[in-house]
Amino acid sequence: MSIFYTGINPISKFKAVPIFLTINSAYASYAAASIHSLMQHTDPKRYYRVIILHDGLNFVTRIRLRSLVTKNCAIQFKKMTRSLHLKAIIAYCTRRQKGAGDFFSSAVYYYRAFIPLLFPIYKKAVYIDSDTILRGDIGELYDIDLGDKVLAAMVDPKVTTIKEFRDYVDKGLGVPHTEYVNSGVQVMDLKKMRKIKYLSTMIDLIKKYDADLVAPDQDYLNVILKGQIMHLSEKWNAEPIKDLSDDVKLIHFNLFNKPWRYKNVPCEEYFWDAAKETGFYGDLKRQQTNFDAEKQKADHEKVEALIKKAGRLSKAKEPLIKL
Repeated sequence: MSIFYTGINPISKFKAVPIFLTINSAYASYAAASIHSLMQHTDPKRYYRVIILHDGLNFVTRIRLRSLVTKNCAIQFKKMTRSLHLKAIIAYCTRRQKGAGDFFSSAVYYYRAFIPLLFPIYKKAVYIDSDTILRGDIGELYDIDLGDKVLAAMVDPKVTTIKEFRDYVDKGLGVPHTEYVNSGVQVMDLKKMRKIKYLSTMIDLIKKYDADLVAPDQDYLNVILKGQIMHLSEKWNAEPIKDLSDDVKLIHFNLFNKPWRYKNVPCEEYFWDAAKETGFYGDLKRQQTNFDAEKQKADHEKVEALIKKAGRLSKAKEPLIKL
C-alpha cells in the first residue's frame, strides 16, 4: 500500500470510530506497535480513524506511521499549536520538571485534554496511551454506554496496591483511592466534556494552585471528574502478567514494564509481534540494547522518588487542589 495513502475517505470519518494518541518523536516507535496491533483487531465491517496529536513529528516519522494504514483504518496527524492554554501547561510542566525526569512532566500528557475542543465533530472518542497493545476490537470499547457519566477508565492498580499512593490520593487529592482511575485508557463523552468546560477548568486549577503533584494530568482528571467516571473492566487496561487471562483486550506496559527497555517483561511477545510489522523494529531493539544497567537504575530511582513524594504529599492538611 502506498505510503501516501491516508486510509478511508475523509467523509467517512464522521462514521468512523475515533481513537486518539498523544506522542512526541520519542514515543513514535512504540506508538507504531500499538497502532499496528489496534488495526489487526478491527471489525472489517466498521471504519476507524487513529488521530495522533503531536508536538512536531518530522516528515519521515509521519510517513513511517502512515504506512500502517489499512482499508478500514486511517491515520490523521494534528500538530498542537501554542495556544494560551497550551502555553500555560508548558510553563507549568517546565516548573515541575526538576526531579521528575520523564515521569508525568511532559506537556504531551496534557494534549488529551484538548480533544473535546479540537474535534467538535465527534461526540465520543477513545484515548489510549502509546505503550499499549490491543488484543481485541477497540470498537467494543468505544461502544460502551457511558450513561450519565462523562468518562470511563479503570481504577488505577498502582494506587490500590501501594500505600503511599493510596494515602496521597485519599488525603492529598481528596479522591477515594477506590475511585481514582488510570488515565492511560479512556472512553470520553466529548459532548459532556465540552459542556463542563473540562480544559478551562484544568487550566484554572493549574493557575490557582500551581500544585506540585505526583501524576499531574491524571490527578487533575480525577479531581475534576470526581463522581462522574465509570469504571472500566481490567480487560481494557491490563497490566502485563505471566498468566494473562484470555479475555484481556488491551495490555498496558506501564512504568517498568517497557519491552523496549527491559528484557523478559511479561507479555513482551505481544509487543514484539506487533513491532516486527512496523518500520520501527530496529529502532526499538536498539533502544533495548542501549538501555543499560545505569539507565535501568535511574529508571527505578525515579519511581522510588515518586513513591516518597506521594508519602510526603499525603501529609497535607487539606487537598492540594480542589474545585
